[in-house]
Amino acid sequence: MVKTAVFVSGNGSNLEALVAAKARGEMEHVTLSLVVSSKANNYALQRAKNHSIDSVVVERKRYRDDIVGFETELRSHLKRYDIQLIVLAGFLTVFSPLFVKDYENRIINIHPALIPSFCGKHFYGLRVHQAALERGVKVSGATVHMVNDIVDGGQIILQKVVDVLEDDTPESLQLRIMEQAEWDILPKATEIIARQIIAGQIIAEQTRECFDE
Repeated sequence: MVKTAVFVSGNGSNLEALVAAKARGEMEHVTLSLVVSSKANNYALQRAKNHSIDSVVVERKRYRDDIVGFETELRSHLKRYDIQLIVLAGFLTVFSPLFVKDYENRIINIHPALIPSFCGKHFYGLRVHQAALERGVKVSGATVHMVNDIVDGGQIILQKVVDVLEDDTPESLQLRIMEQAEWDILPKATEIIARQIIAGQIIAEQTRECFDE
């Protein structure tokens, strides 16, 4: 079993999807050992408590520009729980290259668009869906990818397409992508990487550039 930490910053709906997949037996090589939140008051922490998963809060705002201090505290919790895999499930902080190197091929992220479209440093949350609607795309979706030192630039693990409807708002598109794509592919990708960790396999690194169309 691969000891896994789920990093969150908000409501924790993707965390709930991981817990549900585990309960259905779809992540047989994954143990959800820890939830790490960058904010003290979010519902994701209550979800962790509801499912008897240990949680810690490492507030990004406490460290301001001190990324070294922030990541030092993160490392201390990860080492204490012997974490082997990190799943970013709506976590909004960008790690330093050193942190990524320390956990190379052990960090995955869910992005609410089809990378390389609508991705990169300024594309997160509803901004992604607003950009997709403004561009007039007919499909969008979600991507699970490895994390490297380029924002949203790591190797793609899984993607799933979701139709964009004529009357969509950023909020309605966000909800449909979560329900039809994110909650499906994030557990599947987590299990894929857990199996590879157990087998000692490494995904070949491929860096991708993002573009907003």
